[in-house]
Amino acid sequence: MIRRPPRSTPKPSSAASDVYKRQPVKAVKSISFDLNDGQVVGFLGANGAGKSTTLKIMTGYISPTSGNVFVNDLNIQENTSEIQKDIGYLPQLNPLYTEMRVHDYLRFISKIRGIAEEDFKSAFQKVVDECGLNAVVHRTIANCSKGYKQRIGLAAAMIHDPKILILDEPVTGLDPNQIVEIRQLIRELGKEKIVLMSSHILQEIQATVDRIIIINEGSIVADGSSESLLSDSNSNTELSLQVENDNEDDISDMKAVIPSVDIKSISKEKSHTQISIEYSKNNDPRSDIFKYAVHKEWIILEMVATKQNLEDIFRNLTKSN
Repeated sequence: MIRRPPRSTPKPSSAASDVYKRQPVKAVKSISFDLNDGQVVGFLGANGAGKSTTLKIMTGYISPTSGNVFVNDLNIQENTSEIQKDIGYLPQLNPLYTEMRVHDYLRFISKIRGIAEEDFKSAFQKVVDECGLNAVVHRTIANCSKGYKQRIGLAAAMIHDPKILILDEPVTGLDPNQIVEIRQLIRELGKEKIVLMSSHILQEIQATVDRIIIINEGSIVADGSSESLLSDSNSNTELSLQVENDNEDDISDMKAVIPSVDIKSISKEKSHTQISIEYSKNNDPRSDIFKYAVHKEWIILEMVATKQNLEDIFRNLTKSN
């Protein structure tokens, strides 16, 4: 039997090696913002925008190459342990000791947090009730659902009653009913604590927080309430117009008669015409469109204006250049 000699693995060329050399990346650039007591703040950004890195810096988990985080005039690089006592942190990848029972895990966390044994029972029962864990307190974490595991992580972040709560994707894995419960809990916590939460669920952020900070490529691109972000937006309003008894010439002439409208599309259906119109939010033409339709003897089946929502603003601010 003839055996082939073993193949030797070719060494990468120096040019190929250069390709795989790790290049420095600026995850966060010149971010500066203040957080106040009794405020729930949403922290938004696309994947890779620097959200989790910022949260890890704020908790003292990693150190910035420049800049600092201050909590009541103490900076986190020189007073890490002292500040961390006042912070509850739920990271995006929820770290749990899955071989432990829920009760034992929370007792373990409470000891790390310096909670006295005589105070554990009340602290434990409080977070179990708030996070809805009564059904699983004696269950092994590995045998809990993803939603329960997320709630266990939240309970661990809250058990020492921190003044600052930092939550990275806190509703991941929860069903709609659980999301509503956690939303209510976060809003209640926000009355007495500083709560900073990141999420990809924009509707959840809009329903939960008092203020929204959006970052893109490591920099802040928006900061304010959802109402102020929507009102400050310079985008146009879209109008869906559905009519009967129209003709193409009259539709084309509408732009000349009503200069504020921009006809984006016209589609002919079997029984009606669908017209998509765009106009400046400061120059509402709907009254003029109605008068024009009456003059042309159109039958208006539908006239619906669609204003920009938070998702539109987020996409405009975070889209790739």
